[in-house]
Amino acid sequence: MRILIVGGGTGGTVLANNLARRLAVEIRSHKVRLTMLTASDKHLYQPGLLYVAFGQMTPDQLYRDQAGLLESSVEFHVDPVVKFQLDQKQVVTKSGKTYEYDILIIATGSRIVPDEVPGLKEGSENFYTVEGAVRLRKRLMEFEGGTIAMVVSLPHKCPVAPVEAMFMLHDFFKARGIRDKVRLRYHYPVNKVHATANVAVWAKPEFDKAGIEYETLFNLKEVDPEKQIVYSEEGTECKYDLLIAIPPHRGMEEIENNKMGQAGWIPTHRHKLTMDGYDNVYVIGDATNIPVSKTGSAAHFEAEVVAENIESQIKTGSTVREYDGKVYCFIEGGFDRATYNAFDYVNLPVLKPPSKSIHWFKMAYNRMYWTTVRGLL
Repeated sequence: MRILIVGGGTGGTVLANNLARRLAVEIRSHKVRLTMLTASDKHLYQPGLLYVAFGQMTPDQLYRDQAGLLESSVEFHVDPVVKFQLDQKQVVTKSGKTYEYDILIIATGSRIVPDEVPGLKEGSENFYTVEGAVRLRKRLMEFEGGTIAMVVSLPHKCPVAPVEAMFMLHDFFKARGIRDKVRLRYHYPVNKVHATANVAVWAKPEFDKAGIEYETLFNLKEVDPEKQIVYSEEGTECKYDLLIAIPPHRGMEEIENNKMGQAGWIPTHRHKLTMDGYDNVYVIGDATNIPVSKTGSAAHFEAEVVAENIESQIKTGSTVREYDGKVYCFIEGGFDRATYNAFDYVNLPVLKPPSKSIHWFKMAYNRMYWTTVRGLL
């Protein structure tokens, strides 16, 4: 039995380690072969990018060697897939090698595409890459007053990140003693301050208390970097001194090139996590089109379900679990307070008042992440 995992982010890594332990006997007896293909030998802790932007983490803290995070029984190759030949049960990599499989797991993630909005790349900063987070940190330290506007595109990784960033901006400038010189404006594309209703209900009064202005139904149209104005599809505009963008996202380019899903999002069964039309192809993490947050926690929970089902398929011939849409996300309420939202397909999140204890638990998790992806926690 050949199991091939494409992608070494949170979902792919959790899944590989989980399967390696569940199928240890089968791997040792050569009944199962477990292989991972990735585009990089490094593993990035993506939630840490927000903390880099505010000087609370450094880029080197966000990386580990991918090979060191995997069980030794996982065959690991840095050789990204460029062709998915699903009907032939094989993929072709950048090096020209062909890998055949019996079960395929696609965990390729997503990417930002700021070029889709005229002027956005030139006229804004973001914290969705290491380089972007470092550059934003410098801009924030140099900022002495004026209007900071945030614009949000949907969908994007970590849906609560824009809300967290606004609260952290408030505390950042408060700590610098110039909060009264900084106007914070938040622009969101739907008719509330967050797409998840209960998050919006919690965040709106918190914005009011912090003096954060907001405009909803602001769908990003274009940016004029010279005039420093951002325009919406609805006909409104905002003058800014510093523009922070949550850029448009797509699935990875290889998925689009292989015509496996509109905008790179692979059509996926919301409970089985199989690709539409292929019972032997699973999709987890950001690459799916299922209606859950594109977060590491969703990828983690999905990976656990898929691992258990693959083990059961091999040992009993049938699956045993369905994914229920479970997500668990921390929400920073500034530099020293946080809350969390936990929900699934049926149950909406119920947010507790932000507290220091939850914030410190989040800080601890930033360090425990490496243990988590190894499957030891």
